[in-house]
Amino acid sequence: MADLTAKKRASMPSKEFGLPEKARTTDQKKESGNYPMPDKAHARNAKSRAAQQRKAGNLTKKEEERIDRKADKIIDD
Repeated sequence: MADLTAKKRASMPSKEFGLPEKARTTDQKKESGNYPMPDKAHARNAKSRAAQQRKAGNLTKKEEERIDRKADKIIDD
């Protein structure tokens, strides 16, 4: 997986996150739990992390499904 520095993550548009509403500001983009997906490797990672967080009770089924759909679009390109 390519490195995603804090600076790169902060400069990414919100639409490149699995949950864009949780990544609207620079500070929010730095937080965990918003699933950045700038490439296929990060999209696969986002799917895995979302499944873990769903199992732990930190994500709703709907949020996990949204992340999966977005990741699948990136992976299938």
